[in-house]
Amino acid sequence: MSRIQRFEKLGEEWGDFIAGVVDDDELKRISNEIGAEYPRHLARHSWFGAAASARAVNDAGLDLEELRKMTVALVVGTSVMDFGGITQSIRSVARRGLRGIKPRVVETANVTHVATCISKTLQISGFMQSVQSSCCSGVDAIGMAADLIALGEADVAICGGSESPLFLHPMLEFRAAELTPATIERAESHCRPFDMWRSTGTISEGASMVILEPEESPRPGYAFVSGHSFFSDRSGELCSGLTKSILGALADAGIRKDQVEAISASGPGHFKVDAAESKALDEVFGQGLESIASYSIKGAIGNALGGAPAIQVAAAALGLKFGLIPPTVNWSYPDPTVHLNLSGEVRRIEHEHTIINAHGMGGENATLVLSK
Repeated sequence: MSRIQRFEKLGEEWGDFIAGVVDDDELKRISNEIGAEYPRHLARHSWFGAAASARAVNDAGLDLEELRKMTVALVVGTSVMDFGGITQSIRSVARRGLRGIKPRVVETANVTHVATCISKTLQISGFMQSVQSSCCSGVDAIGMAADLIALGEADVAICGGSESPLFLHPMLEFRAAELTPATIERAESHCRPFDMWRSTGTISEGASMVILEPEESPRPGYAFVSGHSFFSDRSGELCSGLTKSILGALADAGIRKDQVEAISASGPGHFKVDAAESKALDEVFGQGLESIASYSIKGAIGNALGGAPAIQVAAAALGLKFGLIPPTVNWSYPDPTVHLNLSGEVRRIEHEHTIINAHGMGGENATLVLSK
């Protein structure tokens, strides 16, 4: 996490912003490393999604020519539109009048543009879906893609989430809603999931795309997607739908509560959201919660909104494969009301089943079960 340097000065009333920022040089290096041909006029979140998808295809050992002959399901979750392109277009018209209109914004600002750019970059066609379920978008995209594979409607799925909200708008609105810090001091330690002194959490950007294939695939996988469910909150009751989301995902996976050995919590580091998620987990697992290795990766990467749960899925899959539980970065002062089995250090624990939670600002909840 660091100060956002590309914003203009806003004066003392707002000051500067901190966020989890993707380094442009690193993004360009990854893009060039893959060697794909990217479309022109990419929105930033579309660039993330295309680069992540190309790298996922490469990591899976899929030949592009072979992939283009398959029935592909391309399912991408994104929470917000391209506010950067929209704001730029509005300013252009304000400065230049009708000559400043940018017609391409109609396409590039849309959340469907991420999937479109992935399709164009990889030169593939098939089922293409864009999922918008707030901060649950990335994990819901993976769950929906898994259903397409299970039903035999697709040979392979490229799925996940991508997000880039780090523009003047909506960052001004996030600060007004107390969803991002009002200070740039100690930027790297401001996001403190489940910590006693947590405050707002930190907004970030990023993407994670994964490849799903049927069990009979000749290529080795990291984990199985064994269950998925989602459920909305009751009006005014934060994370109240998460209990049914978790239970629904466990039922879909065909496993019992006592078989869950790891929890990738949503845990954005927000003082209310973390407490509400902890309460929901208490309701589901009871005293057994204290024996389940739990963590939130957002202290390390921030909250990339719809992209965040897809990044959680990737981290959880690697954890299953290598027998590791990621640390909860910046968790230093345990909150006695939070009964999660957390650690600020990497833990080596062999485990068979892990759940990934996501919670959205509109009251959405989603849970995915990964199995070894």
